[in-house]
Amino acid sequence: MGEVHAVIHEKHYSTYIQAGNNSLIADEGLDSGGQAEGFNPEELLAASLSACTSITLRMYADRKGHKVEKIEVHVTLSRDTANGTATMERQITVHGTLTAEERARLLQIANSCPVHKILTNQINIKTDLQ
Repeated sequence: MGEVHAVIHEKHYSTYIQAGNNSLIADEGLDSGGQAEGFNPEELLAASLSACTSITLRMYADRKGHKVEKIEVHVTLSRDTANGTATMERQITVHGTLTAEERARLLQIANSCPVHKILTNQINIKTDLQ
């Protein structure tokens, strides 16, 4: 289970995020009134899919003994606010010596990463304002 704590003070819009012993800053760009000190929220969402895909593929490749030097995952998130939809386009580049079958299996594994599963299933958000 993931648990994150975010705090924002009066400085627009730098948000300090903590998860366990790790921290980062999220912000909006200068054109949106922020300080551009970190990823914006949409970039963080795309980064979650990108990171999860990369880690999942690395774990699988290592477990199977595949000769993979580098895995690159590029995610683009676009929103259609008029229709209330969003699209995430993910491009994966695997650098290594792999057969066509191994590459096809890596695509299946990428589509099974935990964040991919979360994003492609129903998400319920329960909010309590204290």
